[in-house]
Amino acid sequence: MTKVKKKSLFSRINAWLHLWTGIFAGIILVFVALTGTIVVYGDEIIEWSAGKERYVEQVKTERLPVESLIANVNKAYPKARLSEVTVYKDPERTVRFRVFAPGKGLAFAYANPYTGEVLKYDRTANFFYIMAHLHASFLWHGPGSWIVDIATIIFLIELISGIILWWPAKWNKHTRDASFKIKWKARFKRVNYDLHNVLGFYSSILALILTVTGLLIAFHPLAESTIKLLGGDPDHEKWEAALPKADFTRTAVAMNTAIEQEFKRHPKQNAGRIWLYNADSAGYFMVNTGTKLGLKSVENSRLAFIDKYSGEDIHIPAKGLKGEYLENYVWQLHMGTWMGQAGKLFTFVCGLICTSLPITGFIIWWGRRNKKSKKRFIPQKAVLQNA
Repeated sequence: MTKVKKKSLFSRINAWLHLWTGIFAGIILVFVALTGTIVVYGDEIIEWSAGKERYVEQVKTERLPVESLIANVNKAYPKARLSEVTVYKDPERTVRFRVFAPGKGLAFAYANPYTGEVLKYDRTANFFYIMAHLHASFLWHGPGSWIVDIATIIFLIELISGIILWWPAKWNKHTRDASFKIKWKARFKRVNYDLHNVLGFYSSILALILTVTGLLIAFHPLAESTIKLLGGDPDHEKWEAALPKADFTRTAVAMNTAIEQEFKRHPKQNAGRIWLYNADSAGYFMVNTGTKLGLKSVENSRLAFIDKYSGEDIHIPAKGLKGEYLENYVWQLHMGTWMGQAGKLFTFVCGLICTSLPITGFIIWWGRRNKKSKKRFIPQKAVLQNA
């Protein structure tokens, strides 16, 4: 009779951690992964929802000042607060404003840059705003954030312990097939096991990236330490305090001028954004250009701080600027915008797999639990026969 090799203490502890931490946080992990997956294509759905109002019917020679468009949006929606304006290099694109209205949430307003007409007020973005906050805190700031953060740490443990469990003791044809292939024609229990084991492995690297970046976003001290380690300065408040304040005795240059200046400096950029949340108190424009400007990250981001009155560049410490770029990179990795549409597709599929892992894992545990219960049960007929 062949002796069954007893598992090492490390293997038993690793298996115990993988099982019980997963069961403890399973429902939360499913919810967090699912809401995060829904947000991945938020930018594309918001663009689609804007419809034909993304474009003007007739292009004219000169654009109206952005300041005039801001006044028109404020007049049309007096209770709304404008936080940013996005101007596109494409002359056929309308100007987009990010708007937040108390009680109504996040929206985007689209204005004709040549006539000043406000064409659409689209609240589709608010759905993704809610999903993002459900993903981060269950819409329960404070306790909800901590629940999600602890669950994320647990998921990191799950990923590492899962890779250890997946790793075959011996590499041969049988173990390779079992580790890398799903037996679709097998019984449900086997298919479910393969969905957990094989898909878990294939998604593990990207899932680790999503988990670690999520923790960097959640824990500011961790993010600050990482930025410092990579040569950036996370303390943006320090150098922002030295930026010029508003001077109402001077006339500001047009926002259009500041954005066009950045387009000339970076010819490949498709859009430029100016933050408006501090427009009244700041004496500078923070212009962010990129090939694609999303809700949370910018592809090929370039930042410029421009004096509002002279139009000249404001020197920003290199480490401070690097810190801003590193923060954007973290968001790109977390949102899936690190490799265009391919990156988003990988992130979306990985999100679906991560959503399924606690479910398939629970089914495996439940099946084994029932199997053990059946083994413990001795039928009455068998007892009488052995008497």
